[in-house]
Amino acid sequence: MRAADADREAVADRLRVALGEGRLDLHEYDERLQRAYAARTYAELDALLTDLPPVTPSQRSALAPLTPPAAGELAGAVGGQPAPVAPGGVTARWLAEVWLPYLKVIAIVVTIWAVTSLLSQDLLYFWPAWVAGPWGAVLAVSTITGLAGGEPRRQVIERERRRAKRDRRGELPAAEPDERDDPRPAG
Repeated sequence: MRAADADREAVADRLRVALGEGRLDLHEYDERLQRAYAARTYAELDALLTDLPPVTPSQRSALAPLTPPAAGELAGAVGGQPAPVAPGGVTARWLAEVWLPYLKVIAIVVTIWAVTSLLSQDLLYFWPAWVAGPWGAVLAVSTITGLAGGEPRRQVIERERRRAKRDRRGELPAAEPDERDDPRPAG
């Protein structure tokens, strides 16, 4: 069946979304867009979208736009109240990735201090503060600027791009097997 202008526009919109998600590079997008506007039939249009996933409504998508936290929410996160959590725990996951290494190292350092204090039978100078203080201050500033700049969302988008790239690499036709692929021993 012959395609209408509205069909060509719908395919062009889907290609724009794929470009924005990182599923197509600029050259491939341009090439497919030209073919979309030159297409005469539905089959020609469908061929342009076969390797792209279907569109997911933004409410269910992991790439749904997140609203940046308001100034009051950001101040609340610093004041000891929990930071705003985006749908799906994106912000919580990002905060864990930022803060868990710090917490693990501080636990180890404080344990070393406590053991040495016990073994010396004296309360030693609390030197772990020199590790925890500066590093914690840097992480606090990084957390505030990251939340204000939408870093959790950016990280999710980057993961999706890498996953799609990995998936595309897995779908490529396999090359001719060589001797390393042959399970039989040589000779």
